[in-house]
Amino acid sequence: MEEKLIQRLESAVKRLESLSTGFRGGASPADGADVDDASSDPSIVAYGDLVDQYVGRVSSAAEKIGGQVLDITNIVHEAFAVQKQLLIQVKQSQKPDLAGLAEFLKPLNGVIGKATALTEGRRSDFFNHLKAAADSLSALAWIAFTGKDCGMSMPIAHVEESWQMAEFYSNKVLVEYKNKDPNHVEWAKALKELYLPGLRDYVKGFYPLGPVWSPTGKSIAPSKAPAAPAPPPPPPASLFSSESPQASSSKPKEGMSAVFQELSGGNVTAGLRKVTADMKTKNRSDRTGVVGTIEKESRASPQAFSKTGPPKLELQMGRKWAVENQIGKKDLVIEDCDAKQSVYVYGCKDSVLQIQGKVNNITIDKCTKMGVVFTDVVAAFEIVNCNGVEVQCQGSAPTISVDNTSGCQLYLSKDSLEASISTAKSSEINVLVPGVGPDDDWVEHSLPQQYFHVFKDGHFETTPASHSGG
Repeated sequence: MEEKLIQRLESAVKRLESLSTGFRGGASPADGADVDDASSDPSIVAYGDLVDQYVGRVSSAAEKIGGQVLDITNIVHEAFAVQKQLLIQVKQSQKPDLAGLAEFLKPLNGVIGKATALTEGRRSDFFNHLKAAADSLSALAWIAFTGKDCGMSMPIAHVEESWQMAEFYSNKVLVEYKNKDPNHVEWAKALKELYLPGLRDYVKGFYPLGPVWSPTGKSIAPSKAPAAPAPPPPPPASLFSSESPQASSSKPKEGMSAVFQELSGGNVTAGLRKVTADMKTKNRSDRTGVVGTIEKESRASPQAFSKTGPPKLELQMGRKWAVENQIGKKDLVIEDCDAKQSVYVYGCKDSVLQIQGKVNNITIDKCTKMGVVFTDVVAAFEIVNCNGVEVQCQGSAPTISVDNTSGCQLYLSKDSLEASISTAKSSEINVLVPGVGPDDDWVEHSLPQQYFHVFKDGHFETTPASHSGG
């Protein structure tokens, strides 16, 4: 009788434990029904159509290109898939606080971090593709909009503004491959249509005021980091010890306690050696008091290329001129070049490069106090992550772009006055053009780096700030 009662109690306890576990972290049958209902919601179905139509078009173009373009496109597809799951979670959850919102956005932030990681380090031939795709993913942050006071634009405006940042690099892809490879052009156009009109129209149709959270759903709590293990408790006094605390304090101390006792009392100088007259510095004959110049120079002038790598000026694979880590070189020259080759200048300082002949494109990356003189460029001349650069175009250049650069002087010839100049996150950009007459001085124009935005007639009107040198 007692054994049967014990078995019934044990089975009841197991059932209660399984039920409590299911409510805490598992999925009950009701939860599964909620997931099915959320997945069949019109907004979720429409989002799936958005992914199939627009992301599918970008992926199809990327598969024809392959390589890093396909890698970054797969991450874009993953990011949109993650947002679809977040939208389903929104319909099942209550509006979270800041900590809960950060926990909610963790999966999306992780995917965006993967895309950003591909753009870091040495620039590849597909850098513009990588930056366009990675920067565009910030548009997915519209789902974090919680109200007018949350510090971000309304969802529709946020999508449009995010694409404007990515479009800077998308346009570079269009310019570079306009007459070279239609697959790259298709990829850039498909990427833009994914956001404008794709994502923008979706947000406008279903979430113009941000995500709609469930008032009766479950709460999103931030995951608790595992607590650090507590330090081990001090060894307990022996239960069988007959000594009192006063008696234990009178015992001789050991370890560091003994050291502190020695320093705080007693004969501190006991055991120290006495300094004799011949041991004093002023009486030593082996010391001259003069610091060795060789040792000083070795400390003051470390190896110039210990961190940046060896200097390089070479043609790689017959397509790309690499000019890297040149410091203090005023006579760098590239003579034998053609219109199918590109020039990539990286990590140079206080140097001057002359490019004699027509090349496809030129990129100046992470250079300081660098001067470049070139004749003609077919696609574009790019300056990125630089400080104090002077560039002179003696022929023609259809596009000149300056990105994340402080201090840039552009000298344009008469043949290059119709060049399209784009700037982003840059300051102190001055363009000098020839005077009207052959003997006239150069005329300097400063490009605006400050803008005024005024909300008028339902939209913002942007005007550049005037400069005295303009």
